[in-house]
Amino acid sequence: MTQPLRAIRGEIVHFLADPADAGAAALAHFPDGLLLVRDGRIETAGPAAELLPQLAAGTPVEDLRGKLILPGFVDTHVHYAQTDMIASYGEQLLAWLERYTFPTEARFADPAYAGEVAAFFCDELLRNGTTTAMAFATVHPGSVDALFSAARARRMRLIAGKVLMDRNCPDYLRDTAEQGYLDSAALIRRWHGVDRLRYAVTPRFAPTSTPEQMTLAGRLYAEHPGVYLQSHVAENQGEVAWVAQLYPEARSYLDVYDRYSQLGERSVYAHCIWLDDDDRARMAATGAAASFCPTSNLFLGSGLFDLDRAHELGMRVGIGTDVGGGTSFSMLKTLGEAYKVLQLRGSSLAAERAFYLATLGGARSLYLEGEIGNFLPGKEADFVVLDPAASPLLARRMAHADSLAERLFVLMTLGDDRCVAATWVLGEPAWQRRA
Repeated sequence: MTQPLRAIRGEIVHFLADPADAGAAALAHFPDGLLLVRDGRIETAGPAAELLPQLAAGTPVEDLRGKLILPGFVDTHVHYAQTDMIASYGEQLLAWLERYTFPTEARFADPAYAGEVAAFFCDELLRNGTTTAMAFATVHPGSVDALFSAARARRMRLIAGKVLMDRNCPDYLRDTAEQGYLDSAALIRRWHGVDRLRYAVTPRFAPTSTPEQMTLAGRLYAEHPGVYLQSHVAENQGEVAWVAQLYPEARSYLDVYDRYSQLGERSVYAHCIWLDDDDRARMAATGAAASFCPTSNLFLGSGLFDLDRAHELGMRVGIGTDVGGGTSFSMLKTLGEAYKVLQLRGSSLAAERAFYLATLGGARSLYLEGEIGNFLPGKEADFVVLDPAASPLLARRMAHADSLAERLFVLMTLGDDRCVAATWVLGEPAWQRRA
């Protein structure tokens, strides 16, 4: 049954291309705009002065003037099972996994606990304006069921999978190559393609999977057209050295995944810090994407992602919050940290490019740019409403901002979850901030 047209009025910003390639032509901006939505999809977006006279008499208009309307944020790497260990002190990657992560993930053997965390996690994403996420569960199949159930109830776009891990981990989290394969195949049959849900084959990272498990992970990725694959690569120098010991035949850490047929379209690798140009070129050639996780990379002391070189060599790149190695669910705070990473590299990150990476760039890295990421007609109507005066400091600073670029930069530098006035999913409010 066709639903009535919904009209939302406010300042509309979205992207048609990467500003690093297309400059000003990449951005569409309607200072007084109208977004028309029907049946959960965009009909059009444009100037209110042009579109309002075309509306049928009596069409209600949701008036959000004074707010910015952007496509929903896309988080390309996040661990839902690490929600309760965010902000854990004092370790770098490998020791952090042993001390905090593995004991926390063990709790997901309990379906009730998994369900409670999954509900909180999905609500927290929406509260921060994130409408699409690619998430790690744990080794427990029930942790995947819990997450998909929570996301489905909220009509979110979610990609997730059971972690595969059959060595170099505690016994209480260890599966086997065969059982991991069978559990993953069953989860694919149960969830992949249901509503807006997609499955990701999920080897945690090369050190925690035997060659047999890596072989079977590559087989799952090939056997089920349309599934995703997610893992980590080259996050930490100690990790890179460990992989070289475990897989001495491989040219590089990334080459391990390549040897096991795990690079390709819809494969997403978190971090990608300690890559060389051969690795970056191989990711670009295969269509694999990198998830840039700046808050995590700074918090765990992992290193500085080279966004400029990734772009020069044609890699797909999205942004990941990486909770709980990351320090916030907020894409605004994450973009602010991305700016700092590039500053430390002697470069810079323009605000327009940052918001592109969080919207259309993220969608492109997940091969979802035909469905989400901007406000072109036919796209799914996921969007976030941002309040540029959400705090006294923001309001004061915004009063001195002379351009859209400056206002976006202020939002990603000073903004946080308080700036999210509402999050809409498929053309309906999914979360709204109380007055």
